[in-house]
Amino acid sequence: VQLQASGGGLVQPGGSLRLSCAASRNIFEINVMAWYRQAPGEQRELVASITNGGMTNYEDSVRGRFTISKDNAENTINLQMNSLKPEDTAVYYCNAHIADFVGAADYWGLGTLVTVSS
Repeated sequence: VQLQASGGGLVQPGGSLRLSCAASRNIFEINVMAWYRQAPGEQRELVASITNGGMTNYEDSVRGRFTISKDNAENTINLQMNSLKPEDTAVYYCNAHIADFVGAADYWGLGTLVTVSS
């Protein structure tokens, strides 16, 4: 699976950005898709995930501000980020987790940088 993320950029605190991740295969076949982020000097952390059934999960600090969604027809997932804070600054990575009878695998896209600064 190849993943192409887009939508990062520079935004002021309180602003919004929308990240998109396009997958090279039918995302309905992907068990879980997610956004992770990694700030300088920090470990990569899960931001939000969505299952192929549409169940979502959010990291505590973004719940209520970020919304993950998927478009099966376009094989994309999106992350709408509102009320952005400087601490949201990080490289954001798209992830696809596939598990089947032969095993499990994780796929990563190249990151997209989000900078929240005045």
